[in-house]
Amino acid sequence: MLEGSPTPWSYVLIRLLFRFVLKIFYGTIVVEGLDLVPETGKPCIVCANHSNSLTDALLLVTSIPAKRRNMLRLTAKATQFGRRTLTSWLIESAGTVPIKRRKDNTDGKADNTDAMLKLMEALELGDAICLFPEGMSRFHPTIAPLKTGVARLVSDVLARNRNDPDFEVSVLTCSITYMHRQHFRSDVLVSFHPPMTFTPKNNPELLPPVDFDQIRSLTSEMQKIISAGTLDSPTWDLIRTAKLAARMYAPLGTFMTLGDYVRLIRQFLDAFKNAEQHTLPKDRGIEREGYLVLNTSDIFALQNDLKAYQDQLSHCGIKDDRIRRLLPRRTIFFRMLIRLLWSLCLFTISLPGLILWLPVFATTVYAVHSFKKTGPIFDTWDEIAQYKLIYGLISGLCVWFAAVALTWHIALVTVFLVPSLMWITLRWCEDAVSAFRAFTSLLRLLQVGKPTLKGMHEKRRELYNRVMDLATSSLGLPENPETHFALSGGKEKGRVRGSWDSRARYFSIKRRRKRDWNETLRLYDKVDYPVDDSE
Repeated sequence: MLEGSPTPWSYVLIRLLFRFVLKIFYGTIVVEGLDLVPETGKPCIVCANHSNSLTDALLLVTSIPAKRRNMLRLTAKATQFGRRTLTSWLIESAGTVPIKRRKDNTDGKADNTDAMLKLMEALELGDAICLFPEGMSRFHPTIAPLKTGVARLVSDVLARNRNDPDFEVSVLTCSITYMHRQHFRSDVLVSFHPPMTFTPKNNPELLPPVDFDQIRSLTSEMQKIISAGTLDSPTWDLIRTAKLAARMYAPLGTFMTLGDYVRLIRQFLDAFKNAEQHTLPKDRGIEREGYLVLNTSDIFALQNDLKAYQDQLSHCGIKDDRIRRLLPRRTIFFRMLIRLLWSLCLFTISLPGLILWLPVFATTVYAVHSFKKTGPIFDTWDEIAQYKLIYGLISGLCVWFAAVALTWHIALVTVFLVPSLMWITLRWCEDAVSAFRAFTSLLRLLQVGKPTLKGMHEKRRELYNRVMDLATSSLGLPENPETHFALSGGKEKGRVRGSWDSRARYFSIKRRRKRDWNETLRLYDKVDYPVDDSE
């Protein structure tokens, strides 16, 4: 086995630094399939969907343990190089290879011969390289058609090593799913899939002269695998509706991992996409394993009715769980009091730490507000998380250094006390915001009025029956999701095992317990997505 390139010191620094920063910015980062990652010394091309600019690369770098791969050689658009910015320095010092894009050149041409040569040489040393086959990052619900560069790179490196029939190169596909990619304390799922392995001996079809259909076939297979592991949708509305259907099927309180949750949404999303594309017969249901599968018209009607129901929920400022079980007004008032007192208590003890966080929040808000003005949503919003990470890191370090300098006589204490206080403050604030969000939701519940709530409750009951029909008859999901997801799987990250474990995690200083994977650090429930008329 090859040894791989030595790890640059700057790469080690970046990996350690941004592992810390990402765990602060995102509430939970769940990584699946680490055992599938080829070890250092085995040539490997890591390919993932690309929807969050530099943050995608940082997630991959920090998700793969150093004991598995000593480094992941990145690629980035050439326009990121040569700038006098921290981002440019980070990219260049980590051994990143610049990739030219046609859209960045006035003549519409891009020669990446040198870049491909460097990547092939890295593979021949046993390195892992990272490529995003979409060729660009954008704020959009669907994965763009993959370019053929990865498949052609596999073909070229096999051709260079055709005299060694056992030379092996792997393509490791990965799906990255953000619940809300640009929002503080939202959640991320990183899923690695079984690698595709190629050798000159076993894959002569990829050796010159190559039939380009083989290149297209490999690219198509990669797109299929990556797409199947994330929420790939033609519109934001379909994702929004699929999330509602998933939550109605497996209500709040269901003990399930983030991976279970994403795959559940994906199943409903596929059903709604198929209905829109008219892939099922309209005139009648079809039989599958003894079940009557709902026809396209029924699923399409359910999708539209769920959208209308979610619109009504958004208008009222409440979420489906409040309609599922209507509460007596006396109970609502009592819960409002408890939530408000708990929220005020947590906010009060958080005040000293919030003073330290204030410069960080102010800096990132101002930077992001200015950046949003530079372009349309699809071309700028994918970089918001990157801006928040970079500006949050810089301002956070400044706060830390300033606090230590002002308390120099006890610097040995404050150098550890300040970041510890900021972290525990963040944990308290998460619970405080959650409690206040529950308080405002209960308040809106009172404002809606009994007649409207009763009508929404009846509507929800009818929609729930139709969702369960779709889930159990067409999608083959179990009839008792709460029992099924609680018993399935082990103690993997993100899974809550029973009520005692749930309560223990609520008070954990390490990580907040998530009842709702759609939750962010907002005073309101985030269910809608921005709409860009240019897309």
